[in-house]
Amino acid sequence: MSHPLPDSTANAASIPASPKLVSRLPQIGSTIFSQMSALAQAHGAVNLGQGFPDFACDPALPEAVHAAMLEQHNQYPPMPGVPMLRAAVAHKIRALYGHSFDSESEITITAGATQAILTALLAVVHPGDEVVVLEPCYDSYLPNIELAGGAAVRVPLTPGDFRPDFARIAAAITPRTRALIINTPHNPSATVWSEAEMLALSDLLRGTDILLISDEVYEHMVFDGASHQSVARFPDLLSRSFIVSSFGKTYHVTGWKIAYVAAPAALMHEFRKVHQYNVFSVNTPMQFGLARYMTDPEPYLALPSFYQAKRDRFRAGLANSRFKLLPSEGSYFQCVDYGDISPLNDREFCEWLTRECGVAAIPMSAFYAQGSALPIIRFCFAKRDQTLDSAISRLRSL
Repeated sequence: MSHPLPDSTANAASIPASPKLVSRLPQIGSTIFSQMSALAQAHGAVNLGQGFPDFACDPALPEAVHAAMLEQHNQYPPMPGVPMLRAAVAHKIRALYGHSFDSESEITITAGATQAILTALLAVVHPGDEVVVLEPCYDSYLPNIELAGGAAVRVPLTPGDFRPDFARIAAAITPRTRALIINTPHNPSATVWSEAEMLALSDLLRGTDILLISDEVYEHMVFDGASHQSVARFPDLLSRSFIVSSFGKTYHVTGWKIAYVAAPAALMHEFRKVHQYNVFSVNTPMQFGLARYMTDPEPYLALPSFYQAKRDRFRAGLANSRFKLLPSEGSYFQCVDYGDISPLNDREFCEWLTRECGVAAIPMSAFYAQGSALPIIRFCFAKRDQTLDSAISRLRSL
């Protein structure tokens, strides 16, 4: 005997209103990345806004994950991550930066870098603590600090070249400062901190109890023969740091949302207390697949030249345009000054550019809590050559 489906309209009308609540993040709506991607789709624009590749990863990587599934690696892994993958991460860090992390007690696999940063903040920040952030910054930092009960203290990077201003950072430090977040290579500006700047930071923090969260998700995208200055290279910084990197960024699989954190054992002990309750563990077959794939270092060792070629193609294409190209030292972003093209603010210009020119970008003001008056926007060049060439042709028409 069949039963009629309930009338959803009548059912909805009978449900009372939800209880009122006080938002934890009352000022937060959908991100600018989602908004610009939706606008790009609506207008058939080339999407150079959101930072993800439009090309496939190495087929060997999903094949390794598939093999792990067929081998029945489909149940919960250990909470900190599959031992083979943690050992592979420790080996990579030792080979590149000279420090030997204990893979058992000092490395944890996370569900993406955003989760890693939030978990670190939840582990160490208490109500009333201050966390120094350098603006412009990735848009999750400030909400993460707020969710942890802390207060963000925003320090601007030097306008124009976006380098750290250590006098301003020092002036922002108080007895309530619990942590500082840094990001190199930097999103959105594509600047890369130098060894001298890392040493200056080490001098600044020496003798304090300030912790450091070092967002290094673009570590393998440093150009023109420069070296990534990981916190792992500097013992005084390393001893107080959570180092965050991303398999998704490195291996062109951003949708997998898998990353790792490396930290001294005492810090990692606190990190894992939170990690086990907000995620517990991360996709098992992907961890086994990544561990096997990492036995060959060539994919990440070749990444600087791979992305430098894309950067150079994009910059050459815009060299004679009306955009002023800012330096792009690392990451897969290129910022441009559009001041000679339009008097619109950067958000309005990005919307106009998407509708009228058919190319989507991200306004620099999205990376500041209080916005920015700079006529600067960010493009992502992690795209196929034909995608970049199509965007270049449209942008040169301005």
